[in-house]
Amino acid sequence: MSTSTSLSVLRLSGPVLIVGDGRMGRALADALESAAVSVIGPAGRGETATDAGIVLLAVPDAAIADAARAIAPGRLVGHLSGALDLSPLTPHEAFGIHPLLTVTGPGATFAGATAALAGTTPRAYAAAAALADVLGMTGVAVRDEDRAAYHAAASIAANFLVTLEGLAEELAETAGVERAALVPLVRAAVDNWAERGAAGALTGPVSRGDAATIARQRDAIAERLPHRLALFDALVDATRDLAATQQTKTAVGP
Repeated sequence: MSTSTSLSVLRLSGPVLIVGDGRMGRALADALESAAVSVIGPAGRGETATDAGIVLLAVPDAAIADAARAIAPGRLVGHLSGALDLSPLTPHEAFGIHPLLTVTGPGATFAGATAALAGTTPRAYAAAAALADVLGMTGVAVRDEDRAAYHAAASIAANFLVTLEGLAEELAETAGVERAALVPLVRAAVDNWAERGAAGALTGPVSRGDAATIARQRDAIAERLPHRLALFDALVDATRDLAATQQTKTAVGP
């Protein structure tokens, strides 16, 4: 679908109302207006959408069903949840669009990101695809039964990565090393993963089978951050599994 076709689809459906005046709601309003889409809001919860044809509920997951119940019949109603199916939007003709990126406030760019799409009807799915397209995102269909796994993957890739970097930052501080010193290493690791996949990007003592170095690292964790020792051990075990995958691929060859 071309961007001009997507704009036509949205214009035929009527203005887009955004319900939810948080970071995501404001960012979407700014981005859609910049893409020449007619936008109402962001509005507060309880809005009935009498002047809109499409409604985007940019509210927390727990508030989606209540916000949807307030919407007048006859609208296309969508949520932005990555984890939920479309049942909280019943009885509306419903769609889902989950931008696979972190939004910290207005001015965020959606271009280049992937969006998980769903729709209860072809028309609803087309609206979700059109919204993704005008925002510069690549839409992919994610089935209801795959939503939890998809969203868990997103949480691991973004949230848990930050948690791990927090652990690295905390440990580095005990050695008098600032977070900035780790940044080039982290960026290189992510770039290598993006290019080669996890098995191809893995480096370090676990991948080399360097048990002595791993033991010294473990002793340092036990001494300085004992409350993180179980996490370190779990990560070493998971990395050994990944290293075994790497070795298997190397042995088999292309």
